[in-house]
Amino acid sequence: MSVRSARWLTVAVLAVVLVTGVRPAAAAPPDGTMVLGLHVTLVSRWLDPGETEGLITPFMVLYALHDALVKPMPAGIMTPSLAESWTVSKDGLSYEFLIRKNAKFHNGDPVTAEDAKFTFERYKGASAKLLKDKVKEVQVVAPNRIRFVLKEPWPDFMSFYGTSATGAAWVVPKKYVEKVGDDGFKKAPVGAGPYKFVSFTPGVELTLEAFDGYWRKTPSVKHLVMRTITDESTRAAAVKTGEVDAAYLFGGAVAQDLKRSPGVRVAAPLLYGIYWLDFLERWDPKSPWHDRRVRLAASLAIDRKAINEAEMLGLGKEAGGFVPPQFDFALPIEPPPYDVKRAKQLMAEAGYANGFDAGDLTPLPPYTSLAEAVGNFLGEIGIRVRVRTMERATFMSTWHDKKLKGLVIGATGAAGNAAARLEPFMTKGGMYAYGSLPEIDDLFQRQARELDRKQREALLHQIQKIVADQVQVAPIFQQGFIWGIGSRVEQAGAGLIQGFPYAAPCEDLKLK
Repeated sequence: MSVRSARWLTVAVLAVVLVTGVRPAAAAPPDGTMVLGLHVTLVSRWLDPGETEGLITPFMVLYALHDALVKPMPAGIMTPSLAESWTVSKDGLSYEFLIRKNAKFHNGDPVTAEDAKFTFERYKGASAKLLKDKVKEVQVVAPNRIRFVLKEPWPDFMSFYGTSATGAAWVVPKKYVEKVGDDGFKKAPVGAGPYKFVSFTPGVELTLEAFDGYWRKTPSVKHLVMRTITDESTRAAAVKTGEVDAAYLFGGAVAQDLKRSPGVRVAAPLLYGIYWLDFLERWDPKSPWHDRRVRLAASLAIDRKAINEAEMLGLGKEAGGFVPPQFDFALPIEPPPYDVKRAKQLMAEAGYANGFDAGDLTPLPPYTSLAEAVGNFLGEIGIRVRVRTMERATFMSTWHDKKLKGLVIGATGAAGNAAARLEPFMTKGGMYAYGSLPEIDDLFQRQARELDRKQREALLHQIQKIVADQVQVAPIFQQGFIWGIGSRVEQAGAGLIQGFPYAAPCEDLKLK
């Protein structure tokens, strides 16, 4: 490890001082109430599945407030939920879902096929264009039966519709939304999930109450509160004093301190979340990042092992591929070696022996320390960056609108398969794609039409190989998402759903 890296790790350790400092005692939550300390700022659009981003973050709210026809659950990545079952026609052109008779919204209205159709038609979140381009017609076969008819067989339909790759299957009540409008729905949402809406202060707190009519079971925790505490040291202190029952996302030094704290335990589910360095300006022929040698140099300059140890106590995994290895059709790719000597040679070959000013490095909030570490590693080969921090909602909209410049540390923990992970970031028209390679676009369209599984796998492997060979991005790690859990909690929901970072299923949460 380099001297600069060691200094960065030393600075991280000093963060413990902030956590262990004197803090006034705080009142524990009332009996029957579980409080979750969030690492991100709560925004109103997460209350509406119709605007779901191509990231996993909104699902921390969706799993509590809403429900989907099919969604990832402990039983599997595509578990029947509001739909008790679904069938696929022999020709692969239609998917029919049977909705549960006892499924209902918080206002008492039954969940119907009309609601599911309305939900799909109003959906404008991640991969909305792709889904709607592929679907020819949505038919209400009966009050409890809905059929999606495709324009042509598309084997990825359920990977996009029935997982957290999108929010298209999370059903909202048609009559209520039409009555109050989209803005009114965000202010007072009505869902079909285990918890119903009580109150929301944007950027501060969301309060929910157990819904005794939830089809799966009534939650034992009567009130669920999600509270924004963006400062890591404050979040850790809140766990230790009992102000919150569980909190998300702690770095190595703070997590080590939590492990030593009486009455606190640490959990670290391994997520589907891959974090990567994205070269947004690689599409500009005048940019240094247009040169593959420069992108490869940047990748080789990153000490992934050191980052894993410092950020996640070594509980994450160093990443070589853009697609999580657990996904269907994932191509196994070894992490690039940490090789500063080779990186400097590549920089010299590209004409940048003295380095260059790369401008802003903007991380997905709140991963500032990760950005600082990556910035330090890049600095060792002469690539000078300025770490730029943004509020999360602003970052997401700016990223989506293609207005970010320089470098980004991106991430997503959404489920699906290799195609679902690649589409938003690597294909033409993808929600977060600033450009695309024609050969990738061609292969992606071919795999979407290919019905032979082995042929599809070969095509998707080709795409992933191109992404790696061309250093479209520099994967950094697969995240071990560290929680702090207080003494009142019997079941926090950490890791119950494979690859999911947050408390879920919310109806399974338990207090002692």
